[in-house]
Amino acid sequence: MTDPAQIHRFETLALPHLDAAYNLARWLTGNGDDAQDVVQEAVLRALRYFGSFRGDDARPWLLQIVRHTCFAWMKHNHPADTVALDEDDEHEGPWREASADEPVTSLVREDERAQVSQALAKLPFPYREVLVLREMEDLSYREIAAIADVPIGTVMSRLSRARRLLRAALTPGARPVLRAVGRTHGEQG
Repeated sequence: MTDPAQIHRFETLALPHLDAAYNLARWLTGNGDDAQDVVQEAVLRALRYFGSFRGDDARPWLLQIVRHTCFAWMKHNHPADTVALDEDDEHEGPWREASADEPVTSLVREDERAQVSQALAKLPFPYREVLVLREMEDLSYREIAAIADVPIGTVMSRLSRARRLLRAALTPGARPVLRAVGRTHGEQG
């Protein structure tokens, strides 16, 4: 693409969504460095095909490209099933908002962040994907359906299941409760 007007339109419509693209790639690849590589490749693809983009909201369109790029990366690299966040990551958003005057609050938030991150990372990919797009990127069901290339009903059911799984994982004592089994007539104590 060499048309300056198209490049300007791309910069105006697509580039403001790089944080969302990185966030999605980070959760899908499980690694910040890999996410940067995926986003870079996705932006190059988006730029290459921007002439075919119609509309004024490039966010879902760009995130769909990021998603497809992540799938290609995952297929090639076979990443681990879990996502680990670095302690000093700058892209952790609201997790680091505790005041220095509140060390206990800071520790509690850090612990909560770690618990949520671990629970989210353990969700099966389809559930993690819709949860990240809805709760972290605030996309509509219709936008998520377009990005994930599934019907809206599937988005809704995956999101509901993802929320239940996440809630169960974050519930204190979420481990299965073992019941004592009574003795049968033939057993001796």
